[in-house]
Amino acid sequence: MDRFRMIFQYFQSNSESVMNGICGLLALASVKMYTSFDFSCPCLPQYNMAYGLGIMFVPPIALFLCGLILNRQSLVMLEEWRRPQGRRKKDLAVIRYMCSSIVQRAMVAPVVWIIVTLLDGKCLICAFSDSVDPEKFAGFANTSLVQMQQLLAKVPCKEDELMRNNTSRKAVSRYLRCWSQALGWSVLLILIVAAFLARWLRPCFDQATLLQAQHWSNYIDIEQKIFEETCCEHSRLFAHKCILHFFESMRQEIKLHSFSSPREGGGAEEEGDCLRGITDQEKVNKLLKMWYYEKPPLDVSQVTQR
Repeated sequence: MDRFRMIFQYFQSNSESVMNGICGLLALASVKMYTSFDFSCPCLPQYNMAYGLGIMFVPPIALFLCGLILNRQSLVMLEEWRRPQGRRKKDLAVIRYMCSSIVQRAMVAPVVWIIVTLLDGKCLICAFSDSVDPEKFAGFANTSLVQMQQLLAKVPCKEDELMRNNTSRKAVSRYLRCWSQALGWSVLLILIVAAFLARWLRPCFDQATLLQAQHWSNYIDIEQKIFEETCCEHSRLFAHKCILHFFESMRQEIKLHSFSSPREGGGAEEEGDCLRGITDQEKVNKLLKMWYYEKPPLDVSQVTQR
């Protein structure tokens, strides 16, 4: 149990590193999912584009949502954005910084999926095989418009009888694959250049504002974690007090069977001190309501003076 507690504390104290690792795992999972996926184009004019573009863009949306769900800061950011003003003002720069950080991490796996599909070319061939100009390929010259559309739609299906002996099928497939790979490499190059510029132009902007946003973003996350831990500790002590009060007549028997509190001696006084006068459900609810609606200002000068 202690080992799991240590692992949990490590994840809490290194949430940013853990999130980077999760994003990397999602990116690897997206590549693995695509390579193990059995791509079967329907080879019908009315379904090819929907199927090809669906395979290219629907899984990235699911991966993006998974990235948002797995990122703990998503919930923290939404709570900070939606909370009442109270006694603590809301800083939109901090919310924008958190949103940018969350979206950047969540976009890794979807972008990897899209780049892999473009470099592979199957999705683009399936989606746009019936949209190419047939005049560029000699094999479709002496056919009607309906037959030409059917033949072009069957380009991804090399085992089809109509396309098995068609000399232009490979030419159309090669043509679309070249476009797909060119688009994939272009997207990858644009992303690399954008990351390079963002990395090297970052010092040119106001670093003080960025540091402030980063600091208070970390503060909000840590504050939420400590508040949850404190609530758990108070709940444990409150539950222990309620149970002892309920079994007051059986206290001696409970102690004999080693079901008493793990704290001895001054434990009762310590627990009473930890409860800090919050000894009934109404007070607990009032405290939680005050925390939500009237968060204390970020000023500890009065505490230090005491």
